[in-house]
Formats: sequence, C-alpha cells, structure tokens
Amino acid sequence: MWIEIAHFSTLIALVLSIVLLTAPLIGVFWQRPVWVRIGRQASFIICALLTLACAGLIISFLKHDFSVKYVAEHASLKLPIFYLATAMWGGHEGSLLLWAWMLSLFVAIAAWKHWSTHSVSMPWVLSILGGVLLGFLLLVVFLSSPFDRLINPPFDGRDLNPLLQDPGMVFHPPFLYLGYVGFAIPYAFAMAALITSQSDNEWILATRRWTLFSWAMLTIGIVFGAYWAYYELGWGGYWAWDPVENASFMPWLTGLAFLHSVMVQERRRMFKTWNLFLIITTFALSLLGTFLVRSGVLSSVHAFATDPGRGVYILVFMAVLLLLSFGLLTMKSDQLKETPQLESPLSKEFSFLINNLFLVAGACTVLLGTLYPLAVETLSTAKVSVGAPYYNKVFIPIMLGMLLLMGAGPIIPWQRTTLARLRREFLLPIALGAIGIITALLLGVTHPFGVASVGLILFVTSTHLQDLIRNTKARMDKESLGPLVGFIQLIQRNKRRYGGMLVHLGTLTMVAGFVGSGLFQEERNLFLSLGDTLRIGSWSLTLQSVDKTARRNWKADEAVFKAENNGKTILLKPQKRTYSKSDQPTTEAAIHSAWNEDLYVVMGDAVKEGVWSFRIYRTPLVSWVWTGTGIMIVGVFWAMMQGRRLQRKPV
Repeated sequence: MWIEIAHFSTLIALVLSIVLLTAPLIGVFWQRPVWVRIGRQASFIICALLTLACAGLIISFLKHDFSVKYVAEHASLKLPIFYLATAMWGGHEGSLLLWAWMLSLFVAIAAWKHWSTHSVSMPWVLSILGGVLLGFLLLVVFLSSPFDRLINPPFDGRDLNPLLQDPGMVFHPPFLYLGYVGFAIPYAFAMAALITSQSDNEWILATRRWTLFSWAMLTIGIVFGAYWAYYELGWGGYWAWDPVENASFMPWLTGLAFLHSVMVQERRRMFKTWNLFLIITTFALSLLGTFLVRSGVLSSVHAFATDPGRGVYILVFMAVLLLLSFGLLTMKSDQLKETPQLESPLSKEFSFLINNLFLVAGACTVLLGTLYPLAVETLSTAKVSVGAPYYNKVFIPIMLGMLLLMGAGPIIPWQRTTLARLRREFLLPIALGAIGIITALLLGVTHPFGVASVGLILFVTSTHLQDLIRNTKARMDKESLGPLVGFIQLIQRNKRRYGGMLVHLGTLTMVAGFVGSGLFQEERNLFLSLGDTLRIGSWSLTLQSVDKTARRNWKADEAVFKAENNGKTILLKPQKRTYSKSDQPTTEAAIHSAWNEDLYVVMGDAVKEGVWSFRIYRTPLVSWVWTGTGIMIVGVFWAMMQGRRLQRKPV
C-alpha cells in the first residue's frame, strides 16, 4: 500500500509542477495576481507530496516489501536497518526521487522566504523552478520509476551493493545533491533578473546565502566522498581524478568563482554579464554531474548503476536549458553594459578577475580530461584514459596561481594603488614565503609543486595575518578597546570578510595535507606470516593473528597487528569481507589517525597456508585534509550570518 501512496503522490506532484510552471506566467501576462499565488501554493503542496513519496519508499524498504522491484534490487532481509532506511538513494531511481524532493523543498523555502521581498521576480522564479522540477519528475515517473511492482516477488532481495553498505553512502550522496540542487535557486533568480531587466545587485543579494549554502554542501559532499574512498577502497589515497569525482568538482570550481565575482558586482557594479554566465554554467555543470553518474557512460566506483536511456534524457534536458539560458543572456546583453570600468591592473577588481579566470580554466581542464575519452570512444573504436599525470601537470599549476592570488587579495585595495605601496605591503609576506621555500628544501621537499606550495602557504598566511592585525589595531585605536575586544568586534562587524578569511585558512590547511600525503607517503607491499615484524617510519608492526569473524550479513578474515611507536602500542584489525548476497570481496582498512600521520593497513589474499599479503601505508598530514574542510565549513556558515546588505564600514 505504501508504494502506491508514494506513486500516486508523485503523479499528483507531476501534475502540480505543470501548474507551478504555467500559473505564474498566466498571472504575469494576464495581470492576474491570483494565478501567481496559485503557483506559490502549488510549490508547498508539491513539497508535501514528494515528502510523502520519499517516506512511502523508505517504509517499503523498512517493511522488506520485495514486491517492489526497486526494494528487491537494493535490499535484503539481512541488510542492517541503518542501510535499509537509507537504501532509497542506493540506485538510480531512488536517488533521482531524492533529487526531485530536495528541489521541491528548496522551491517551497524560496517561495516562502522571498515572496514579499521580490514580488516582480517571484512569478518568473517559480515558473523556472517549476520547469526544472517538471523535467525531473517526468524522468522519475516515466523513465526511472522506483514504484514498479514485481508479479512474482522473491522471498529475499538482491541486497545493496557491498561497497555501498557503508556510512559513506548514507552521507555522501545527500550532501552532494544538496549542493547540486541548491544552485537551482540562484540560477532561477538570475534568469528572472534577465527576463525582468532587473539584473542589478538585487538578485545577487537575494541569493548570497543560497549560493554559500550550496557551495558548502557540495564541499562536504566531495570530501565525504574522498574520505569514503580513502578508508573503503584500500588503496591508501583519497582522490584519483575519477570521472564522477570530477563531475562534482567542476560546479564547485565555477561556484567558487561566482562567490568571488559577485563581490565585485556588489561593491563596484561590475561583472554583471560574467556573473550571470557563471551561475548558468554552475547549474549546468550540476546537471552534467547528474548526467555523468546516471547515463551509464562512465565506469567508476561511484557510478553505482547505469542506464543510457535516462542519461540521454538528462543530456537533452540539459541541452535545452543551456540553449534557453545562454540564448536569453545573449538577447539581453545590450542591457548589461557596465558603466564602471577596470581602472588599473593594480586593483582588487583585477585580482578577482584573474582569480575567476584561474578557477574557470581549472574547471575547463577537468571538463576536458573527463569528456575527452568519451568523445574519442564515441567517434572511433579507440579507447583512451586520462589519469592523474594529466591533471597534476595542468591543474596543479593553476591552483598554485590561485594560492598566490589568495594571498594578494586582502592587501590590494579597490580601484587602484601604486607600485610603491604594493612593495611595502608585500615585503614581509614575500620574505616569509622565501623562508618557507628554503625550509622546505632543507626538510627534503624536492618536488617543485611541493616547494612552491610551502612557500605560498606562508605567503598567504602572512598577508592574512597582516590584514587582520592592521584592522584590529585600527578598531582598538578608534574605539579605545583592548586587543581581544577589538578583534571580536572586528570579526562580528564583517562576518562575510572574516568568514572568507577562515575559509582561506581551511584551504591552506588542506594544501598542507595534500603536500604531506601526496609527496611523503610510504608504502609496503609484502607477505607476512604470524609473528613477522616490519618497520615503516617510526612504527614497528607485528602480525599477531588471523581469524574468522562474521556479522549479520557478512563474514571476513580479520588480521590483528600490534603497532608500536616510542612506547605507544595500538592494535590494528584490517579485514577482507565477503557479503552473503555477493561474491565480491571488499577490504576494510585498519587506520590509526593522528595529527601528523595515518598508519593504514590493508589485508590482501592468502598466498599459501599461513601466509597473507598486506599493503601498509604511512601517510603524513592526511588528517589535515579533513580538518581543513571543517575549518572551511565553519567559515562559510560564519559568512552566512552576515546581514542581507553588507554595511560598508572602515574596518
């Protein structure tokens, strides 16, 4: 019964999405406000209906209703309830329903929050979002239905993919989708601003928090995926430039470019056309991410189901959206001419422009590396692959340029400055950066990217501290305050600026983690018998035992290592698992994390009686990657606490 309720709710939501698309347009063209209000009420009802649909599907999983085809394919009687309740997004159909539900939730929130403040734009915003929602509901109802019944239901289900029976599956897709879907709101406001010829700062201010939230969720989703790959796949790394990883990284880059660029439009009323281009591109890349995962054209550990038919539909849908969006932008280009112009390359505006060009170039680099193999395979019988060497050679220098601009941004003033002032401002940061480079060389960092990263980390840290100390001192002098009170007042008065500075600090922490884990990882591949001992770094590991263990739906060989380091002793227990419904073995790495390094043990196969293969890694500073992400998210949410309009104050 619950699946029929879910199916019927989705069908009604599909019909109402047509109302959401058309009713506001009728209200605008016929000047009937009541029709716009009908569209607004439709958004609330759609959200409620899709919430009921998701709940009905989840209940079907919890009740082990294997007469539902989707449940039978992604659950079993032995599947733990933690994964049973979240298996809804374990495959195509359910994850697309989740996409549609999240979009309906965001549409309802936008309709409630912005109704009275954006009366001119809201009819168009509702209609545009209704069109996007209609496109996804058509996909869910007719091509990717999770509500199909089986005539002869099995006694037990096929079970969830073993790789997905992990907390990473519970958290990674929802956060990623929150980022993807969230960019729909700024996109709709941007299109509405173009249509109504109100492409000034108003739509930027209305969507600032939406954009920050979406980018933060996408960040969390990407790093959740990286951490999931790190501990689940047993290869000692966390980012392999996998095509589906790239699919989420591209809108992250263009979204970051947009967040920087809008500051110029707010402050100097420049980059209007560029900002519209960026938000259209970001949302289009979010749809491309959905297409790449759902189309079946990619082979990836993250692409956990395939169906080319659905992918073709999403590709056509994305092509229509791009054609209409960029067509509208071209038609309205004459209205977007900017009166203020760049006055000098020695200005904050120019540094933001170069920053944007670096980010967009990075996104294009990733896009080319992701789609080129697909294009070659489509146009010929040849198969090519684009791996880490390409990205490391092309993308990393771009990101080093980004770090340089990150350090320059806080010091360079708006409009213009002089070379003499810049020399004074950059003297200390450049000196500290040079000291960092020399120190890195003395510590054994020989890779040019690693050496440059260490120097840039100190350079950026210095410029940010210099800016923070100067502004704190100015506040102390102006208000006769102590250092602590002056600092607190400073960061409270401009949460956006200093939230961004905290994001930069998190980025530097992550870069340090990238350098340590990427250049100094130690690896051992070896065969061990009981009692054998090895050394890696300052650790001594002894294989104590290998035993059988089991849980509800899996069994495993489990090794026990005693690891000792300067009097500290820990036990590490890597496993080689086999799930009851699958012959596919999975690895469960044993990881000991500390602030300065991770000790990482992976169990392989039995080579012969009493001998097993193992891979053991010592990875410096990898925990800094996860810590840096946390700092970034705190910074984003601190910036979101800034009021709607940023008051311009001296400090």
